[in-house]
Amino acid sequence: MSDTEGVHRRDFLKRTAAAGVGLGVAGSLSPAFGAGAPNDRVVVGVMGVNSRGHYLTEVFARTAGAEVGYVCDVDGRAVERAVASITEPDGGEPLQERTPEGVTDVRRMLENDDLDAIAIAAPDHWHAPATLMAMDAGKHVYVEKPCSHNPHEGELLLDAQQKHPDLVVQMGNQQRSSPRSIEAIQKIRDGIIGEPYFGRAWYANDRGPLDLTTPAQAPDWLNYELWQGPAPRHDYMENLVHYNWHWRWHWGTAEICNNGTHEIDVCRWALDVDHPTKVTSSGGRYHYDDDWEAFDTQVASYEFGDDKMITWEGRSCNANPVKGTDGNPGGGRGASIHGTEGTLIVDRGGYVVYDNDNNLIEYANEAQTGEQVSGTGTVGGGSNTDRHVANFLAAIRGEEDPHSPIEEGRKSVLLCHLGNIAQRTGHTLQTNPETGKIVEDEEAMALWSRDYEPGWEPSV
Repeated sequence: MSDTEGVHRRDFLKRTAAAGVGLGVAGSLSPAFGAGAPNDRVVVGVMGVNSRGHYLTEVFARTAGAEVGYVCDVDGRAVERAVASITEPDGGEPLQERTPEGVTDVRRMLENDDLDAIAIAAPDHWHAPATLMAMDAGKHVYVEKPCSHNPHEGELLLDAQQKHPDLVVQMGNQQRSSPRSIEAIQKIRDGIIGEPYFGRAWYANDRGPLDLTTPAQAPDWLNYELWQGPAPRHDYMENLVHYNWHWRWHWGTAEICNNGTHEIDVCRWALDVDHPTKVTSSGGRYHYDDDWEAFDTQVASYEFGDDKMITWEGRSCNANPVKGTDGNPGGGRGASIHGTEGTLIVDRGGYVVYDNDNNLIEYANEAQTGEQVSGTGTVGGGSNTDRHVANFLAAIRGEEDPHSPIEEGRKSVLLCHLGNIAQRTGHTLQTNPETGKIVEDEEAMALWSRDYEPGWEPSV
């Protein structure tokens, strides 16, 4: 690093400290930036670089002020692909000058002094434990939804944030950074549909049948021991990796956490509610008789006191769309907010408002911003992910507040967990509106946490 770069870096650290990103203990540099970061560049490591994580790697690499220093995955093929997508993209220039280092074990990645932040897109059972490890190492965290595998892990994340208030922890519910969604929520706050009282969230897909019980040898390209990580050891099965673990409780959290987190979060945001007082759920595995433990059809309901309510409709095996902001296109996922004077429908394409006589009174499409927009089912999440990542980086620099701090993200994920617990037990859950905790139901509370592989228990 040149003398000029050193001066710029010291000045920047002073500015970030003044903005509230304090210096670390024992005379270390501010946790905003690692020892080797030039000027104000945030060095990022991405954990889990298949599919969504691969896309996040590219987003961080092309975002100004960020540099991907490490890519981490238990699948060596995925590491190679992620590095190549940055250094040798098809038909284009490298996304950054630095060639990221490939790593298998996230614990080794966190030992690097120049690492400032990590993005976590590993399976759900890794999300909270990896976040806690990263925070303990003084790293900022961008953790994909759901931020936890169970409600207790969400509590641990809150405790860790209180212990490390100088670290930014953002959940990857990228619609919180959508200009049209932000605009839609403000319209609701300003009274465009009167007093909002009911939110309806939905998601529809056409997932097929699955064999998930056939024992098999883990493939040579997979470090299955590390893939399991915090989860108690389980024999490998065909078709488990890289996606179908979602439908087994040992690792996954079902469709409501997999996709419902986004839409339920929008409803909670629009209604301005936190924890429910009552949770019910009905549904099951209706479409196929196979090895799913989760449900392909679910309707979960959440009551907030006497005057507000949210429902979630998940259809994993029937993709017939609900009316979206353009009628049907984009209607495979979304949310409608109903009030005393009208209804606002919002999805990743924009929003539309109707009065109580079903007259169209306002329409705004994301494309009107002139930026790229994702369609339903796009892995990358479109430009909203770029915005969400940019907001995360700006929060690290003390320039903006994070759009989805872990305190907020955890509340929406808790609703999803409560829906699963109500469905799995068949109980109507009474919950404490101050904490979201289940009241007087030992069977339901048995699902509040989980067992861990000895030596991998998460802690704060």
